[in-house]
Formats: sequence, C-alpha cells, structure tokens
Amino acid sequence: MAKNTYNGIINIFKEKGYTSHDVVAKMRGILKQKKIGHSGTLDPDATGVLPVLLGNATVLSDMLTDKSKEYEAILLLGVSTDTQDISGEVLKEVDTSSLKEDDVKSAVLSFLGEYMQMPPMYSALKVGGKKLVDLAREGKEVKREPRKVHIFDIDIIDISLPRVKFKAKVSKGTYIRTLCYDIGEKLLVGGCMESLIRTRVDRFDIKGAITLDRVEERKECINNDIMSVEEYFSFLPKINTSPDFDKYLHNGNKLKFNKDFELSELYRLYDSQDRFIAIYRREMTELKPFKMFL
Repeated sequence: MAKNTYNGIINIFKEKGYTSHDVVAKMRGILKQKKIGHSGTLDPDATGVLPVLLGNATVLSDMLTDKSKEYEAILLLGVSTDTQDISGEVLKEVDTSSLKEDDVKSAVLSFLGEYMQMPPMYSALKVGGKKLVDLAREGKEVKREPRKVHIFDIDIIDISLPRVKFKAKVSKGTYIRTLCYDIGEKLLVGGCMESLIRTRVDRFDIKGAITLDRVEERKECINNDIMSVEEYFSFLPKINTSPDFDKYLHNGNKLKFNKDFELSELYRLYDSQDRFIAIYRREMTELKPFKMFL
C-alpha cells in the first residue's frame, strides 16, 4: 500500500458555497489520493458535519448515510420558494402579523414522530435515471411518492416571528427544507428554510469537525484527525479466526457461527495475527461477509 494512502473517516466542517462533491475534490487534491468519498449530500448553502471517507472506509458510505442526523435550522414563515429554501425563486409572500407564537409552537411540535414527507423537486433523488434537481432546472415537475420519515426530536430554540429557530434529530432521507415548507403550509402562510447547519451525523459532532483549510494546514499530521474503521466499529464484538481459517477470512468466505460467541448482528473479524479484516453479519448458524477492509 502506498505511503500516502489514508484509510478511515475524517469529520469535515463543510462551509457555505461548497457542494459535498467539491469537498471530496478538494480532499483529493490536498491528500493526493483518489479513493475518497462522502457519506451523504449536504446542500451548498448548508454548513456543518460531512464525514469524508478515505481509502478502505469508502465502502461505509451506505452505512453512514443510513444513520440519523441532527440539524439546526431557521424557518422563515410567510415566504414560499420553488426550492423550499431562501435561495430559490419566491413564489408567494403572505402577511404573518396575525400568527400567534403558541400556534407556531404547536405546528412545529406536531411533526414529532413519523410522517409522510414528499421529496422536493430540488433534490438528488432520481426518477427514471435522472436527478429531480436536473428535471426541476429544465422546468419539469414529475410525480413523486411521499416517503415515511421520522422526526425523533424537535426543539424550538427561538421564535422571533416570522422566523423560528429550531433543532431536530431526524431519520435518513428527511429533508429539513421540506419540513420547513410543511410547517408553513400547516400554518397556512407558507414557509422556507433560511439557514441550515448539520450538527451531527452518527457519532461525528460539529465540535470535532475541521475545515478544509485546517486539513491543508495539518496534512503532515492528518492521521491524528482520522478515525480508523476499526475504531469506528469498536463497539462490536470481536472474533479472531484460527490459523487454519485465516485464508477463508481473507477471501471473504462465510464462516460457521460458534454458539459461544456473544450474540450480535455484526462482528469485527480478525485473523490469527490479530489484524482487522472485515465486518461479518450473523445469519442463523453462519457468519457472512458484510464489509471487507483488506
């Protein structure tokens, strides 16, 4: 393996104006490494936590995308846009002077729990092989199906009408822009997202996130900022193979589940030399490869 190959996850603070793809491109340039990815898009105007995956950690993209996320947002009531955020074309403006704070609180908190959310046209979701956002830019609107999302927690930080500042912990696939839009519709005045900060993805918190400039400054010691895949999965039970089964593990073959193993869905698999090799999933009496890191 090349000396300059980095493996693991680095918690990047995405600054305003960058797409998630821009961040990956910048990281490739700084670290001189091609095998880099990210764990889920963050809108260009949004800021905050963007876990960037390096080397063998790029296989974890789907796992991190599936994790719950936390955000801090400002909802602007009385303004509706085509993108559901402040960057879009204004479609409607409504006087909000008659809104009562208690009604606004009730409307925001009513979204706690599960609800069916319609994905916005300005999104990276694909229909017929084309991104919705590309269709929207062509002036087309296509039929979308609402998707079940879960608002695990929502707390109002401040109400200074027509603005509402709140934080929310949400399931994968939840659009905060659309949540803002839906709150505005419930209040019959419309609404759009004025600002968004992603404060957490899984265990990656905004307090530990570093900017691209900081990565550039610290590139000689950047390993100190990278969480290894092994560390990321440190909460899972560990299994070592015997020398006779090392080759099966290295080849990603299924293994027999020993009834003496601690019960879990996933396991860290190490060879007889105690080298971390893979994550395996238990299926009945067998262990099958889930993610390989050789």
